[in-house]
Amino acid sequence: MAEQYREDWDPRDASVQKNQTRAYDAMRNTCPVAWSEYQQWTLFRHADVMTVLEDHHTFSNVVSAHLSVPNGMDPPDHTPYRKVIEPYFAPERMIQFEPQCRHLARTLISTLNTGEPIDVVSTLSRPFALQVQCDFMGWPECLHHPLAEWVSKNHKATLAGNRSAMANVAAEFDGYIRDLLNVRRRAGTQAPDDVTTQLMREKVNGTSMTDDELVSLLRNWTVGELATISASISILAHYLAHHPALLKDLKAAPDQLPNAIDEILRMDAPLISNRRLATRETEIGGKTIPAGAKITLLWASANRDEATFGDPDRFCPQENAPKNLLYGAGIHVCPGAPLARMELNVFMEELLKQVNMIDMVEGHPPERASFPTGGFNHLPLVCH
Repeated sequence: MAEQYREDWDPRDASVQKNQTRAYDAMRNTCPVAWSEYQQWTLFRHADVMTVLEDHHTFSNVVSAHLSVPNGMDPPDHTPYRKVIEPYFAPERMIQFEPQCRHLARTLISTLNTGEPIDVVSTLSRPFALQVQCDFMGWPECLHHPLAEWVSKNHKATLAGNRSAMANVAAEFDGYIRDLLNVRRRAGTQAPDDVTTQLMREKVNGTSMTDDELVSLLRNWTVGELATISASISILAHYLAHHPALLKDLKAAPDQLPNAIDEILRMDAPLISNRRLATRETEIGGKTIPAGAKITLLWASANRDEATFGDPDRFCPQENAPKNLLYGAGIHVCPGAPLARMELNVFMEELLKQVNMIDMVEGHPPERASFPTGGFNHLPLVCH
């Protein structure tokens, strides 16, 4: 298929990676439906992305040969799995987990040495994402270090596009999950009554999930959580360092934090993209997309579309909220959005309780993450 088209852009080009946001802004206005060998068809405009999200018959989520529960499924297979997992993110669950999440955030933030440079990523965002996910799932503290090492290996393998390394890393993670499942099975009725054990008891269409299904489900939850929560915290800290008046306002009115967080993450995406597969020939933005073609939905561009949001860098939470695709839309809207929102809100509340100002570190520029990751790899800041 690649030979049929002239490349419109190269998503991996150094000029794109240097500043993904600005590169996507430019593409949105010059070539909003673009072909590349790496991504095949990429959609940059909000309206085009919405067209795909609202038509799961034409645009399939089954984009991989590997089992992916439930986000790599289409109805009718997708529906019963989704029905099983949504209650785990219900309001009462979030209320129950909130004190544990807050204690974790407060404890981590209290270790900061105010007035001294820190790397937000290694000191705050990655540790919080890892610990809060393990706490939510009921996983032991001894898993923190190997999972942290795993995240690093996974990022390097993905960035390099090394399929062999990616397969090895995936197998390593699956091993951790299978060990957790086996421990609970051996414990029988004495197994901890946590989210992982509860999922093992769930039935889909009257049948217990297989280990392959459980591993896939837990992998998707964990990998998504670790990457996006960490990226989100680094983005929020970076934004507030550049907008001290907003930091002061949010410190005085923390009830405004939820909307502010969603708006900041609209402008600077923690999750860059997702994929779909065209089930039939269709037209998007004047381009003919053939059946079987892969499509990349570029959240980092769609959420900055001038036709939808006006000036994409204008901070306007109330006005922009209805169109914000931070957690997607349609039948595949992120089921874990309530958990992510609660965790980010609690973390930022606790941070602003202890911090009056955030400054950049002169002479030490931040290092942006590279596609497919958002946020930062390294973010030197000083908290006062």
